[in-house]
Amino acid sequence: MTYDILALQEMLKAKQNGRRFTHTLGVQYTSACLAMKYGADIQKAEVAGLLHDCAKHKKPEKLLKYCQDRQLEITPAQQRQPFLLHGLVGAYVAREKYGVEDEEILNAIKWHTTGRPAMSLLEKIVFTADYIEPGRNQAPNLNELRRISFENLDQAVCLISKQTLDYLEKTPVDIDEITRLTYEYYKETFN
Repeated sequence: MTYDILALQEMLKAKQNGRRFTHTLGVQYTSACLAMKYGADIQKAEVAGLLHDCAKHKKPEKLLKYCQDRQLEITPAQQRQPFLLHGLVGAYVAREKYGVEDEEILNAIKWHTTGRPAMSLLEKIVFTADYIEPGRNQAPNLNELRRISFENLDQAVCLISKQTLDYLEKTPVDIDEITRLTYEYYKETFN
């Protein structure tokens, strides 16, 4: 299936504020670049990158209600911190509102926040692109991480997962167990 990238961009622009939309375009661009590097489908990477935050604008209570109404399985951490649900809900919104039926794209959207063990190539691309896109400037060692992302994607996923855990351990929020499992899996894979 082919997608009208410009139409998707226009639909998202109407839903996202300027900063979020700029980030979205950065993830689209970076996903396409990583797809070229690693031989993934470029259009799928662009669509997944564009739609990765298509539910991010929803308030946490709306994300939770969305999941409850559809009887979607959520983790205890997601129950306590519903903002974590924007990837899961985003996959459903991508299907229902934006017409995406490709499971590979939907999974890349679903797992872009926490990652998961044994991600597909597209999932790893969007997970990584969300962290390293050109507009990001807060993460430690970002330039080095960008370089690594274009040399060894599994190593990049491992380092991003580790940095995410290190950051979350300093905050009062719960850490979703899938984030830990992602790190442990990619630590083993990379080593």
